[in-house]
Amino acid sequence: MKKLYEGKTKDVFELENGNVLLKFKDDCTGKDGVFDPGENTVGLTIEGIGKANLQTSVYYFEMLKNAGIKTHYVSANVDDATMEVLPATVFGHGLEVICRLVATGSFIRRYGEYIADGTPLEGGYVECTFKNDAKGDPLVTGEGLAALGVMSPELFESMKKQTLAITKIVADDLKTIGLDLWDIKFEFGYNNGEVILIDEIASGNMRVYKDGTIVEPVELTKLILNR
Repeated sequence: MKKLYEGKTKDVFELENGNVLLKFKDDCTGKDGVFDPGENTVGLTIEGIGKANLQTSVYYFEMLKNAGIKTHYVSANVDDATMEVLPATVFGHGLEVICRLVATGSFIRRYGEYIADGTPLEGGYVECTFKNDAKGDPLVTGEGLAALGVMSPELFESMKKQTLAITKIVADDLKTIGLDLWDIKFEFGYNNGEVILIDEIASGNMRVYKDGTIVEPVELTKLILNR
């Protein structure tokens, strides 16, 4: 099994059948030991978060499948913390898509002079960043992606539409157990001529609050799966 890529929160391997294997790790993005899905570096390690992220991903990928939304998910082995997925071509050298329902975190660090922390962003605010640690994962617009030859306007609109739809599905599900989704991070790829959700839908990639207090990733997974 050939290693294709070593990422912040998972390693990627090529399988003999042409699919790809994701190996989930116990690292989370954040800053100064504080969990933050909007950050671009590993900020802390949480024992068991790899399997927790995988379990959450499987739960939501199955939900999206039932909703008719195509993703790269094929199957998973929770004991090994691995997930088999369809191969997909990333956009550029990697693109992350964040959907924000509430202004907080890195959004406030950038725009705090214009908006207060905790302000709802009606309808959801979608932003994209290039995966580039050295440059701090720079923001890029849909127009910028087109100008750079990374993604056509049509593919960008498809990605944005899917992002908002998937975020709503996750947010609505969390509300059924008294949780509020503030923001969530996705990755998309190109497969058979269309944009599809890749990577994961993990507790470590979303910021969720309960009664005004942030829910840590491992606890969030327990709340999602043990209802």
